[in-house]
Amino acid sequence: MLGNFSYHNPTKLYFGADALQYLREEMKHYGQNVLLVYGGGSVKKNGIYDEITAILKDCGKQTAEIAGVMPNPTAEKLREGIAIARAHKADFILAVGGGSVCDYSKALSVSVHCDDDPWEKYYIRFEEPDCEIVPVGCVLTMAGTGSEMNAGAVITNHDAKLKIGHVFGTPVMPKFSILNPKYTMTLPKYQMTAGIYDIMNHICEQYFSGEDDNTSDYISEGLMRGLIHASRVAVNDPQNYEARSNIMWTATWALNTLVSRGKSTDWMVHMLGQSVGAYTDATHGMTLAAVSLPYYRYIMPYGLKKFARFAKEVWGISAEGKSDQQLAEEGLAAMEAWMRELGLVMKISELGATDDMIEGIADGTIILEGGYHVLNRDEVVQILKASM
Repeated sequence: MLGNFSYHNPTKLYFGADALQYLREEMKHYGQNVLLVYGGGSVKKNGIYDEITAILKDCGKQTAEIAGVMPNPTAEKLREGIAIARAHKADFILAVGGGSVCDYSKALSVSVHCDDDPWEKYYIRFEEPDCEIVPVGCVLTMAGTGSEMNAGAVITNHDAKLKIGHVFGTPVMPKFSILNPKYTMTLPKYQMTAGIYDIMNHICEQYFSGEDDNTSDYISEGLMRGLIHASRVAVNDPQNYEARSNIMWTATWALNTLVSRGKSTDWMVHMLGQSVGAYTDATHGMTLAAVSLPYYRYIMPYGLKKFARFAKEVWGISAEGKSDQQLAEEGLAAMEAWMRELGLVMKISELGATDDMIEGIADGTIILEGGYHVLNRDEVVQILKASM
């Protein structure tokens, strides 16, 4: 039975090769002091920075910048940004980059006017903002996280060896996001494939929960089939606009809260992967890839019917003469073959994890209760060891 839920997503999207032209119109709705946030400088090499700063200048905006947002943005970087935003009296934050830049900008939006320590308030106590929120807009340059149309923000604290995500309420969602698939075409293959698996796992985290035959599952299956097809095209032809645009669009719908409606959702792959990332600072999508199969093979007996359905509906495996157990195993084998085809990292040891980190990674893994089986700490350790 499809349960009770609400759905509200206020983010306005502009998609396509000409999407940036709408930035000028959007900026009319916000104040004069704009804070431009971006990462390691690729936006300057590919010309996006020049285009955006020209538009902001034409709109009469006073712009300050936060550069160098890292792939796993840190609490220290967040505090640096708060100081810059306050000094600039920022009216609006424009994130230009991938999911990490968008996540960072949303974390910053609820922290600029926060009187408390934002790490303690939002990432330890998981409180909601009770201060003014600085509005955010995104110009996306990497497909994967779905951060352009949700209220999530993941921050890493290296001192505490924790990487934690907070999903805020709808007021923190970007006011608008600009999605031009061409902006993703300069990414190295490693980053592209990491993003593709991030998308896949976002869908899986929502799909592998509950036994209900609901609309969210049918949508998820279609998204996964489309992603698998587009990923194969993009790996062989990274400049294929149709494939890259379908990947980008799928990423947005994978995590804008639509397919979670009516689902309890799992998110344990993310909890495991994020804890690995806190120790290794590895690329997010690759940490997910490295822990996924050990986790899914462990919980498969607890959600056997859904794993069998996954094999049939996503991977096209015939059910004739097979038990649910056989089907489920073949489905995960098909996913593993696809992951290897993409060149994903399959072991956390390849990301820098060592045996002496396992206990600490387990301690940093938040255990959630929405999946088919609630893990205990010993099981977390067992899965991490299987991921080595």
